[in-house]
Amino acid sequence: MEPARPLDALNKARDKRVIIELKNNKQFIGKLKSFDIHINVVLEDVEERVNGEMTRKFEVVFIRGDTITVISTE
Repeated sequence: MEPARPLDALNKARDKRVIIELKNNKQFIGKLKSFDIHINVVLEDVEERVNGEMTRKFEVVFIRGDTITVISTE
């Protein structure tokens, strides 16, 4: 069954790798650990990509929901 609401889709993606695109065109790829109703998210084992090139790695990243344009599963 398809998720009925956006938060249902995020719940289904919990503990899976996701790609998050930001307004500044950066991408963060990592395991979705948690989120809240503002779509603030916490990722683990994260790669930051700029123009498709991996620039940095992080153990944990908190991303503010108002900076996110797209969240997709890998």
